[in-house]
Amino acid sequence: MPTEVALLESRALRGEQMGRVDVLDKVKSLVMLPDGIHVRTEDVARYFEVSTETVKKVTQRHRAEVEENGLILLRGAELRIFQRDMVYLWEKEGRESYPQAATQLTLYTRRTVLNIALLLRDSDIARCVRTYLLDAEESLRTQYASLDHRVTRIESCLTGVGSALQELGPVLVRMSERLDSLDRKVEMTHQVVGAMSLRLTDVQQDVGRLDGRMDTFAGQLKDLCRRNGQRGQR
Repeated sequence: MPTEVALLESRALRGEQMGRVDVLDKVKSLVMLPDGIHVRTEDVARYFEVSTETVKKVTQRHRAEVEENGLILLRGAELRIFQRDMVYLWEKEGRESYPQAATQLTLYTRRTVLNIALLLRDSDIARCVRTYLLDAEESLRTQYASLDHRVTRIESCLTGVGSALQELGPVLVRMSERLDSLDRKVEMTHQVVGAMSLRLTDVQQDVGRLDGRMDTFAGQLKDLCRRNGQRGQR
């Protein structure tokens, strides 16, 4: 884990932190220009509670680095267009006037301000920003270490599951074969039951015909008995 001194001394380490502009407002509110993107040198000095000369010296000493992280210098037509836009936004917010730059204007983005925080030695606010970054990185490293440990445990569990599945494979094959055999037996049973159902239907029809013949025979027997009775009376 980098130290505060390492951040102050190493441009490469500072570059790794440039995406963490959220820490600025967590340490102290950074008041932006009406466009919500830029601040001026005096705004940066006010944020870090140092003089504008201190901010200018740090900026000049590390000019290439801060320009890489968003520092711009406006002159001429670019300055006039920017000031016109700021005046419009300033008046839209209900403010009376926007301070005009004479011949040039240095502008910082949040990324540039964070860059200054990692360079400025004589500011309690800058030190708080660096401390917040380092603490957050340490917390993140701890979370990653915990996550790595949990992933390792899961991998070891999966190794055991893999061997168990290998042992379970033959058992599942045998169970599948037994189920296939049972399916065949059930199918044969269905066929036998179907044949029996057809046989029973035929028997029912035979019984129906037999009932009819019995009824006919009974009728004939009654007629015969009646005729015999009439002959005896004579």
